[in-house]
Amino acid sequence: MNPIRVMISAVFCLIGATTLAQQNQTIFGDKGIHGSTGYGAAGNKFTSINGHYANMPEIYGGWFVNHRFMIGLEMAATTNRIPVPAANQIVPDPDRCYQYGQFGLMTEYVFASKKSFHVAVNLMTGSGFMLQYYRGNKYDWHYDSEVYDENFFFVMEPGVQLEVNLLQWLRFSPGISYRRAFGSSSKGLTDDDISSLSGNLTLKFGRF
Repeated sequence: MNPIRVMISAVFCLIGATTLAQQNQTIFGDKGIHGSTGYGAAGNKFTSINGHYANMPEIYGGWFVNHRFMIGLEMAATTNRIPVPAANQIVPDPDRCYQYGQFGLMTEYVFASKKSFHVAVNLMTGSGFMLQYYRGNKYDWHYDSEVYDENFFFVMEPGVQLEVNLLQWLRFSPGISYRRAFGSSSKGLTDDDISSLSGNLTLKFGRF
């Protein structure tokens, strides 16, 4: 037998064996999707906007694959009074306040999901918005329902949570995240003024 052909055949066999031995690890596992469920989450973020405390309820949820990876949607918005400095007000008013909100894609990876205590990391990427509005008694004679200086920009927020399995269908997930804004054009606010660290408390409901 031609020794060159033997050598070439041996090289190809070695490459094939190495390829089989070094397959990439994937979130869907070697057998593809073998678990397909879903869950929703309701929580509250404790953060700041322009140096003022901001209370931000949040909801998100989606498709949970192989008890590891969730992909879905998220939205959150501030609910408390965040005053607009007089120099930044589009319409002068002592009750003029900021409103911040965000919505977009939410991904979450859960480590050791079946353990009573485990860790999850997540990332929200999407659109944020800022606006000014009047926050007063709607029965006041000068009540103004119009919003001003409304603008949209890109935002991303990575986070980490410690999860506790309370019930088969219920989890408690305190954590922290960091919101980063890019390209805001709000009057008197920079991206740094909108960006901030957040603490959060979350309950998750669903099939895990």
